[in-house]
Amino acid sequence: MNGQKKPHVVFVAGLSGSGKSTAMAALEDLGFYCVDNLPAQLVAQFIGLCALSSPPVDKIALALDTREERFLTKFPAVATNLRGAGGMTEVLFLDCSNEVIEKRYRETRRVHPLSPEGSVAKGVERERALLADALSLADQIIDTTSLNVHELKAQVMGHVLGETRPTVVSLISFGFRYGTPTAVELLFDMRFLPNPYFEEEMRVLSGREKVVADYVLESDRGRDLLGRLKDFVSFMLPLYDEEGKAYVTIGIGCTGGQHRSVAMAEALSSWLVDMGREVNVAHRDVERA
Repeated sequence: MNGQKKPHVVFVAGLSGSGKSTAMAALEDLGFYCVDNLPAQLVAQFIGLCALSSPPVDKIALALDTREERFLTKFPAVATNLRGAGGMTEVLFLDCSNEVIEKRYRETRRVHPLSPEGSVAKGVERERALLADALSLADQIIDTTSLNVHELKAQVMGHVLGETRPTVVSLISFGFRYGTPTAVELLFDMRFLPNPYFEEEMRVLSGREKVVADYVLESDRGRDLLGRLKDFVSFMLPLYDEEGKAYVTIGIGCTGGQHRSVAMAEALSSWLVDMGREVNVAHRDVERA
C-alpha cells in the first residue's frame, strides 16, 4: 500500500442484541465498506485487496461475531498488527445491560446465538467472557441500554467523524439495589438526600412529580448538591468539547431509582437544555416501583 492512502478500519464488537447491526448501518451510511464475520486470517489480505481496487477502498468496517471464537482468539494480534502498519484502526464496542438484552430477545422471540437451547442470561454471560479481549482494546465504548436506533446511529457517526459539535450528555437515573449502569463516565450518589419513600403520600410517585422534586431539591442538601453538580459539569463539558468527545454519560443513583436520582436527573437535564446542550435522559429503574 506504498504511496496510497492508509485505510481507516473500524472493528465493531459487542454483545448480541446491543445494536451492532445499527452501528454497521451507520458506518455504511458514512461510506464504509462493511463486512460481517470475516475470518481473522483473511483480514490483512482483505484490506490489501481493498487497497488494490479501483478506486481504492480506504474506509472499512468489520463486525466481530462471537460465534467465530477463533476470530476472537486471534483478534488482539490482528488489531495490533494493523495499528502498527499505520492508518487508523479503531475498535468500537457496544455494551448493554443484561436485563435490556434479555428483554430485546423476548420481544423479538429470537434465541441467543451462544445459548440456542438455554437461557439468554447464560448466553450473555458466556459472550461477555469471550469479548473480554475486544473490550480491553476498545477505543470507544457505547452503552446502548437507553439508546434508540437513531441515538445510537448519531453516536457512532459522531465518534467516527470526530465532529467538533458540543458533547451530547446522556443522563441515566438508576437504583443501586439493581446494580450500577455500565460504561458511565461520571457517577453520582444521591442516597444522602432526603428520601420521599418514607413519606406515605409520595411513596408511589416518582421524581418526575413536582411534589417529589421539591422535597428532594428544595432541601438544604439538595440545593447545595445541585449547585455543586452544575459547577462541576460546567467545568467538565468544555473540556470534553475540546477533546472532541461525542458524548458523556452521567449516572445518577439512589437506593431504588424512583425518587431522588430521578429528580436530580430531571433538574440537570432542564438546566443543560436551557444552556443549549443536547441531552438524552433515561430513568432505568423508575418502572420497577
